[in-house]
Amino acid sequence: MSHLKLFAATLRRHGFKLLEKQDIARRAFLHGQRYVSSGTSEPFLSGSNSNYVEEMYYAWLENPKSVHKSWDVFFRSANAGQTRDPHLPAQLEGKASFLQSHGLAPTPGKAEKVVEDHLAVQSLIRAYQIRGHHVAQLDPLGILDADLDSFIPSDLITTIDKLGFYGLHESDLDKVFQLPTTTFIGGNENSLSLREIIKRLEYTYCQHIGLEYMFINDVEQCQWIRQKFETPGVMKFTNEEKRTLLARLVRSMRGRLNVLANVIRKELEQIFCQFDPKLEAADEGSGDVKYHLGMYHERINRVTNKKITLSLMANPSHLEAVDPVVQGKTKAEQFYRGDTAGKKVMSILLHGDAAFAGQGVVYETFHLSDLPSYTTNGTIHVVVNNQIGFTTDPRMARSSPYPTDVARVVNAPIFHVNADDPEAVMYVCSVAAEWRNTFNKDVVVDLVCYRRRGHNEMDEPMFTQPLMYKQIHKQVPVLKKYADKLIADGTVTLQEFEEEIAKYDRICEEAYTRSKDNKILHIKHWLDSPWPGFFNMDGEPKSMSCPPTGISEELLTHIGNVASSVPVEDFKIHSGLSRILKARSEMTKNRVVDWALAEYMAFGSVLKEGIHVRLSGQDVERGTFSHRHHVLHDQEVDKRTCVPMNHLWEQQAPYTVCNSSLSEYGVLGFELGFAMASPNALVCWEAQFGDFHNTAQCIIDQFISSGQAKWVRHNGIVLLLPHGMEGMGPEHSSARPERFLQMSNDDSDAYPEFSEQFEVSQLYECNWIVVNCSTPANYFHVLRRQILLPFRKPLIVLTPKSLLRHPEAKSSFDEMVSGTTFQRVIPENGLAAQAPHEVKRVIFCTGKVYYDLVKERKNQDLEKQVAITRLEQISPFPFDLLKEELDKYPTADLVWCQEEHKNSGYYDYVKPRFRTIVNHTRPIWYVGREPAAAAATGNKNMHLVSLRRFLDTAFNLEAFEGKTF
Repeated sequence: MSHLKLFAATLRRHGFKLLEKQDIARRAFLHGQRYVSSGTSEPFLSGSNSNYVEEMYYAWLENPKSVHKSWDVFFRSANAGQTRDPHLPAQLEGKASFLQSHGLAPTPGKAEKVVEDHLAVQSLIRAYQIRGHHVAQLDPLGILDADLDSFIPSDLITTIDKLGFYGLHESDLDKVFQLPTTTFIGGNENSLSLREIIKRLEYTYCQHIGLEYMFINDVEQCQWIRQKFETPGVMKFTNEEKRTLLARLVRSMRGRLNVLANVIRKELEQIFCQFDPKLEAADEGSGDVKYHLGMYHERINRVTNKKITLSLMANPSHLEAVDPVVQGKTKAEQFYRGDTAGKKVMSILLHGDAAFAGQGVVYETFHLSDLPSYTTNGTIHVVVNNQIGFTTDPRMARSSPYPTDVARVVNAPIFHVNADDPEAVMYVCSVAAEWRNTFNKDVVVDLVCYRRRGHNEMDEPMFTQPLMYKQIHKQVPVLKKYADKLIADGTVTLQEFEEEIAKYDRICEEAYTRSKDNKILHIKHWLDSPWPGFFNMDGEPKSMSCPPTGISEELLTHIGNVASSVPVEDFKIHSGLSRILKARSEMTKNRVVDWALAEYMAFGSVLKEGIHVRLSGQDVERGTFSHRHHVLHDQEVDKRTCVPMNHLWEQQAPYTVCNSSLSEYGVLGFELGFAMASPNALVCWEAQFGDFHNTAQCIIDQFISSGQAKWVRHNGIVLLLPHGMEGMGPEHSSARPERFLQMSNDDSDAYPEFSEQFEVSQLYECNWIVVNCSTPANYFHVLRRQILLPFRKPLIVLTPKSLLRHPEAKSSFDEMVSGTTFQRVIPENGLAAQAPHEVKRVIFCTGKVYYDLVKERKNQDLEKQVAITRLEQISPFPFDLLKEELDKYPTADLVWCQEEHKNSGYYDYVKPRFRTIVNHTRPIWYVGREPAAAAATGNKNMHLVSLRRFLDTAFNLEAFEGKTF
């Protein structure tokens, strides 16, 4: 019988309850211990088992309740000398006790001191690992504490007298202690003197690098970081590496354009010419200040001799707003390359300290980092921590100790580093890159530095930070510091250093001379997301036409059949969903579609053409209003799903539909970035309710509406915004169309010239397209037109809620088959259109209110006297088609009717444009709800009363008699 079995039998005879191996491991984990399985052949008191018993004993001495009660009884008996037994293995005999045989002598005083000292040393090591960063020398100015706290943790041995905190004394400094498995400071040594332990911990954790990682709940990851930083001698550079680093410092001392010049490698003359105020802009639009421009560049990595593509995203002054945009573009580039593990494409985000702590979009972006449809497999965050936010001190700018504390929410390690130590910076960045490549997780590098001058060229920082800037003015620049260090140790000579400076000065002077030859500024040379082959060489569309957006009836039928089926065997769906699929099947047989089926056919048809479709947003898989159901869930197998859209054809583009986190700002920015990567994708973001887009207003204002004007950057993102006044309250009714219309760039007073290609030309000149479709067929067409246009513009779609199931809101296949197209205006086609000169009133409207008007007109028997015309595309304004309608009814009253309040909705946008068409000769009267501060009422009765009131006005043919305009 093995020793283990003999020992177990002995313990059982003494009444001890033995734990199974897995129970021991579990309890060891709960107590913070490490348990390693020994296998069946290993003697109980050798190898890892002996270590485990020893660890249990130390834990028991510290707190008897911290171990299982069987261990407690055993150790009490052992201490009392009661462990002798003839059945114990021989290695337990020959000494006073079992404990003595393993150096765990229970002799009062001596044993306790040995155990306590070892435990103290382990606690000391852990203290440095957890809190060493608090005393690291991170501030290059030496005047501030990077963590906002001036205290020194009491459990760090910064002075000899603090040894007493652990019950240690100065006489213990030369004692040798066994090192735990949770540190690598020993290198190849398993034990060190206390003096050497403290020295190595100080060197690792309290110099120019501060490490925050002990909050990470993955042991392997913590061990990996410990090994990278604690192992003696890891941060050593060759002389060649040091010389290269010095040369890079010489080039980077030019300041804020460093990233463009030295990372992206933008031509210096192109950078210098940006400073010429006489330079003429060659591109249309506003352009942007040089510090906001992006760049796309392919270069050779001289180390690996491989080609690398770098894209610097254009960004607004709204700090951190670009973060999710970068992540979205990164995800798209990975997607198109099949890079599921993030080994070909990665993102680096540059942050400022005040913005990183203050801007909520940072948190939103972090929370996308590990979501299946949003992860980029790890991002390297570099925080340029100049310890000031414009004029605001850190203690006024954040409540957290560090500006980087937000990264803790996703267990991202945080490496603080004194930026005046170039070698420390290089090593930290190298480890960060290796971390990302190893674990596919985010990591933060906090470059603690200083801002040599003011916030901009005109700023005087001495007004608000006099002491800091007195020190900065005395501070030796990092280039000189490092050069002096390398000269002192003989790595370079003073002459070599001066020649390196002179060499780069010549490069800059020659580039500056060449820059004077540039007379025209081309913003397109600063494009961050070019689409090779999509435009002509000069960046213009290859044509100014758009083919019909209809498709064959065969195609419609096929998509309808798949949409009403479950294309996976043995897949049980919900009974309610079975009814929905059956209804879709009946519609397909009857050649009609509702809103959900029309969308299905639009998506499915472009997938067949090789266009990737991505639909993202809150609850989009099912649809907020339970109308879409693009992801089916097996009712009997947990997490088993089916996406029928991906089963349309064997050869089709993939369809991605993904519920997002409860975020608008971050997710809309992400989808915008995804849409930047390629024109051959239909990327849609749907708000849960239309007005929720206002929490992403920054993305809409700074990127979507103005992106092309500022950065010559096309983008075809689609915003789906549920909209409609239905008594649901102020927060679930209006998608605020007035805001999108106010930001539209078409001129209300300029009467355009109509040409054969007027529709497409008008779309090309606008900054975005705003539509409110009243039929499923038109929704189908506008989605397909988005892809078939020879350019890309953002599309804002005010989507319905009640119309999703309205019996009249259905379309025939006849409106969607080949040859049909999107209708910007749907004119009256009933009795009124047959005798236009007898029509007394033409009501223009958009969206859902059309169905209320048609019903009321019929109830009042006014179908001959009142014509109703729908604007499906509101912006750019369809001047040509509306002129035809106005000319058709020359004597009729002109009314704009909307269900929104007068100070919202469309009236302020359409009124001046209607008047421009008629040259101010005819009024366009308003019918709708009165102005109000809230977008809608939450009282159903009030909603119905106000609806009744404006419907009565709309069909009161004498309502405007005698009024002037």
